[in-house]
Amino acid sequence: MAIKFNWTCPYCNREATITDSNFSRDTHFFDKGNKDGESAIITEIITCPNDECREYAIIGSLHSSHYGNGSHWVKADTKRFEWSMRPSSLAKQFPDYIPEAILADYNEACLIKNLSPKASATLSRRCLQGVIRDFWSVKKGRLVDEINGIKDKVDPITWQAIDSVRSIGNIGAHMEKDINLIIEVEPEEAQLLIGLIEILIKDWYVAKHERQKHLESIISVAGLKSEKKSQNSNG
Repeated sequence: MAIKFNWTCPYCNREATITDSNFSRDTHFFDKGNKDGESAIITEIITCPNDECREYAIIGSLHSSHYGNGSHWVKADTKRFEWSMRPSSLAKQFPDYIPEAILADYNEACLIKNLSPKASATLSRRCLQGVIRDFWSVKKGRLVDEINGIKDKVDPITWQAIDSVRSIGNIGAHMEKDINLIIEVEPEEAQLLIGLIEILIKDWYVAKHERQKHLESIISVAGLKSEKKSQNSNG
């Protein structure tokens, strides 16, 4: 079966379509008396098709497996653990004009997401609060109050995304408490928080920066044209 899926390179941030030409997968089955029984490690290697990048990512995942009728196979929906071997995390590379403290919390949350989802979620909550306080200058003490404080400042779909994530089980319950309180969450829930932060950084910081650059370019070009026109008139 031909491989074809969309992928964003963690090195250059370019979106790409991955096919058999830049993707490989291998499976190692093992048992050897381990406590979990028959298992399998799947490794996937993706090479960025961008000629200016050509970096590669290596991802591993641990699954339950079975042996029968002379062959092994991986049991469906039995992923126990997943980790990024290269790069060390799947954190996106953001510009250095993003506040250092926000990037530090975000990068560490990504790095430990699978190893300790609860610690990752704690860092993400602190990162989310840092983004709201820095970008919107809203500071009310509790994260839940600060989220409510930007409801009328952001577009409806962004608010719906923030509200949806904060409504998830333990994540929502503990947004009303100390952001440094460690809570039990699943890796998927920790990833939702990370994904939300990535979107907010792009939609708020990066979009604002790009808009400012574009407007400054227009002003500069318009100024040069006006100056040239004035010189021609005087000449």
